[in-house]
Amino acid sequence: MSRISTDEVKHVANLARLAITDEEAEMFQGQLDAIITFAEQLNELDTTGVEPTSHVLDMKNVLREDKPAEGLPIKEVLKNAPDHEDGHIRVPSILD
Repeated sequence: MSRISTDEVKHVANLARLAITDEEAEMFQGQLDAIITFAEQLNELDTTGVEPTSHVLDMKNVLREDKPAEGLPIKEVLKNAPDHEDGHIRVPSILD
């Protein structure tokens, strides 16, 4: 007996915006069942003493200190803007 039905496969395909045939749903049912079986085997592992982690490597974000700094001069910025008015860059309206 499969752990996932063809209706569930079709539902997942619909969520992913995929159009699949009945034959494809049956094929994917077998493949997804194999994936579920493999995932269930992972539950049999002894993980006592294993710290939860989000990454396999010990990584840390290396960030610089956030210090305020002087930006570009407005004249330099507006020189590259295709359209500007009163010291502001004009962009096309996206709201009516």
